Amino acid sequence: MSGGVDSSVAAARLVADGHQVTGVTMKLWGGDSDTGCCSVADVDDARRAAAHLGIDHLVFNFGDDFDAHVVDPYVDAHRRGLTPNPCIECNRHLKFDRLVARAVALGFDGVATGHHARLVTDGHGRRRLARGADRAKDQSYVLYVVDPGCLDRIWFPVGDLTKAEVRAEAGRLGLRTADKPDSQDVCFITASAGRRAFLGSRIELHTGRVVDGQGQELGRVDAVELVTVGQRRGLGLAGASAGRYAVDVDVAGRQITVGEATDLSRTSVVIGDLVWAAGAGPRLAQDVRLAQDVLVAQDVLVAQDVLVAQDVLVAQCSAHGDPQPVSMLVGPEPGTVELGWQDGPRARVAPGQSVVLYQDDLVVGGGIAR
Repeated sequence: MSGGVDSSVAAARLVADGHQVTGVTMKLWGGDSDTGCCSVADVDDARRAAAHLGIDHLVFNFGDDFDAHVVDPYVDAHRRGLTPNPCIECNRHLKFDRLVARAVALGFDGVATGHHARLVTDGHGRRRLARGADRAKDQSYVLYVVDPGCLDRIWFPVGDLTKAEVRAEAGRLGLRTADKPDSQDVCFITASAGRRAFLGSRIELHTGRVVDGQGQELGRVDAVELVTVGQRRGLGLAGASAGRYAVDVDVAGRQITVGEATDLSRTSVVIGDLVWAAGAGPRLAQDVRLAQDVLVAQDVLVAQDVLVAQDVLVAQCSAHGDPQPVSMLVGPEPGTVELGWQDGPRARVAPGQSVVLYQDDLVVGGGIAR
């Protein structure tokens, strides 16, 4: 229970269904926080919601794991000029790994959360992750990393509701969280201090040159580590040089290359660190044997009925991005695949961002842009 309306209603629905429910809030971040489930106010809201529902409330301190698996990689990614997604890593390592393991060790059947996503059973009896009913609030993108073997111990009680329906249900139940605004920002970065202060206290930030495609200097930035591919503002440009986009970030060389929107255009994206849904390995048109290093299991090669046809795959490059059809090829390095944009070139995906693959509403898998 994060202290928000979604997890409060999720708990209420489980209670109404007759389950024995215990509310749990994870204490993840030990520093300043003014948003997310780590602030004192949010923990108090979760405790009050649990009391209103007549269930016990516990706080699990996973701060060391959060630092090691979320905060430290976030900082290191900026040090290397990548664009990290800490919410995905929190789901990967904390909510659906450490928390589930703790729940099982304590004798619980599993973990339910307030995520807007659904779990469905496919024709082979496997639990599969799918989009939530409210496409505008769908959170399946940040959940693609959940281990398929963990899905039998997970519930998403509000996944079949729209956000408006969740708030209406909370209102009928008299929950204080009914009108509470959604949390939008990274929980360990405060609105008052911001990303620059957070990173600046952990790594050295370096000034850098801003150049055009021919290497001509156009300006300077205070910190190359804070610039991401596709960024338009804060590039130290003026006059005719304004309106450019960062098309490449070279932290080691202390240089940002800028260009027009067309300079960001790419026909494909290579992704690594691949995660696949059970039974959803890719079928490659050229030679399926070349895909062995990225398949979930060897038997996928012969289970043609569960292989994903390329012409029905779409890729989504941000939490609420516009899914686009893709074709899939073996990538340039072992353990990577290359996704080709079928409807024409698109803006380059910032290295470090996740790209998630869907077949209709089902999550097929995903990886991190190179």
